[in-house]
Amino acid sequence: MSGINDFAFKIGTVNGTGSASANGLLMQAIFRMGIPVTGKNIFPSNIQGLPTWYEIRVSKDGYTARPAAVDLVVALNPSTYARDVATVRPGGYLLYDSTWPLDPDLVREGITILGIPFGQLCVDAFEGDRDRTLLRNIAYAGSLAALLGIDMEIVGAMLTEKYGKKPKLLESNHKAIRLGFDYAHTHYTCPLPFHLETMDATRDSILMDGNTACALGALYAGATVGAWYPITPATALMEAFKAFCEKFRVDPETGLHNYAILQAEDEIAAAGIVIGAGWAGARAFTNTSGPGISLMQEFIGLAYYTDIPAVFFDVQRCGPATGMPTRTQQADLLSLAYASHGDTKHLVLFPANPHEAFEMAVTSFDLAERFQTPVFVASDLDIGMNDWMVKRLEWDDTYRPDRGKVLDATALEQVQRFSRYLDVDGDGIAARTLPGVGGKGAYFVRGSGHDKHAAYTEDSDAYQEVVDRLTRKFAHAATVMPRPEILVQDGADIGLVTIGGCDAAVREAADILRAQGIIVDVMRIRAFPFGVEVRDFLGTHERMFVIEQNRDAQLKSLLTIELGVAPASLTSILDYGGMPLTAQVVVGAVTAHPARVTA
Repeated sequence: MSGINDFAFKIGTVNGTGSASANGLLMQAIFRMGIPVTGKNIFPSNIQGLPTWYEIRVSKDGYTARPAAVDLVVALNPSTYARDVATVRPGGYLLYDSTWPLDPDLVREGITILGIPFGQLCVDAFEGDRDRTLLRNIAYAGSLAALLGIDMEIVGAMLTEKYGKKPKLLESNHKAIRLGFDYAHTHYTCPLPFHLETMDATRDSILMDGNTACALGALYAGATVGAWYPITPATALMEAFKAFCEKFRVDPETGLHNYAILQAEDEIAAAGIVIGAGWAGARAFTNTSGPGISLMQEFIGLAYYTDIPAVFFDVQRCGPATGMPTRTQQADLLSLAYASHGDTKHLVLFPANPHEAFEMAVTSFDLAERFQTPVFVASDLDIGMNDWMVKRLEWDDTYRPDRGKVLDATALEQVQRFSRYLDVDGDGIAARTLPGVGGKGAYFVRGSGHDKHAAYTEDSDAYQEVVDRLTRKFAHAATVMPRPEILVQDGADIGLVTIGGCDAAVREAADILRAQGIIVDVMRIRAFPFGVEVRDFLGTHERMFVIEQNRDAQLKSLLTIELGVAPASLTSILDYGGMPLTAQVVVGAVTAHPARVTA
């Protein structure tokens, strides 16, 4: 890092001061210059007053993992100056608001200090405390444009796009951006040694967060019912779905809404609404996080045992309990795989980025109806709430939902007796009917003991026949779930196994290790239950590392439980402090163990 189109910078501010607009402006401008870029928002769980940071990484090679160190820190929150100074790499820069003096004790050797009086500039140029606070953020964006070489024509065009219909706001934002830009140019050599130069590497890409991607995928898949209870970091998913529905699911002639979105009184009720809608034939989902999954357990078991399709988007955060709601983690893996009491196993999808979140959202509804069962999309806060540069989404007009084995009135006439839980085809999937198709297709939906005909029973053999069918269904699902993504390199005797949002850091780590003469293969697991490819990969390497973001090595546990892999054959690399994984964590853990070096 630390070169042209290859560096990272961080902005430290106070939550609730309007810095999000400025940070988004910077990232979008870099993207429009054709330069690969990604952003990580590190924010507190309160509304206002606590420290917040925004990290932007520029990578000409397209790496999207969080950087381990930053080249420039913009320190605008005096309460975090000491912490901010400590994160600047040797030879890097600190930019601070020199309206207030910098404590000499905070000055660190080996870094360059740049002072710009953003506060005073805005006091002199604008009226009103609120405007001065907000425009201070735009001023620092202007100074960064000068120091980093951000195209001001692009910045100006973006401001016009945003505030074109609000002349006063447009004028004040243009003035503020110019204040910061001109001051930096007048007082410092611009651009800095590490800076931006126009590329053409974003033409086929977009910036998108995972919550929006999941919402769009749900719309695309034909979901018409959403039920939810607000929770960080999943709330924005339903908000995005609502916005899409208001645009695309309102009859232009009658004004009638062809969708239903219900904010339930709690997560339990939300799960019940989704299951009821799924039983009635609608494609329905809920979005939540770990605490919500905990509350939904009994309803999840009901849907599993009664073969009702339902989709659950779990945007994972730090637990247990309330934990750290605005930090990321992958600690719901076991909770999702075995949700509810008794013997239950569920289909789980693990997207690695927003593009895959969109694709897997679509897939989740098809799987839920095909297998008549709950399906979980295990996202996380980093994927869900941060903007990622991903390839453009593809919208296939030929797509048709897979509704699975649904008997209509005509099909029922050809059946001598409809038995709701009878496995006719040997794949564990019984045919279902929807309400209103006729008397022959009616049956009782019961969470208590039932036989293959849906009749109440406490007979052991009849009960076992039903749950054994569910086992066969799960085994069949393993053959059609998304396959793992595997990177194989010549000469590798080390395997790295990972999941979800860890992928970006692990792939970057593989490149760094290769440059050090350590060759590794990488497998990213994309779904549970595991396909045969997962077992095969685990058996082909001398050393195997499992990389995940939780304390208790939950992915490793799933591999050992489901595949019978010896725990001692897998070495865990665990990073669970709530921050997105860095490549350097993986590199450090792998190199700490004996490994064959090829060169």
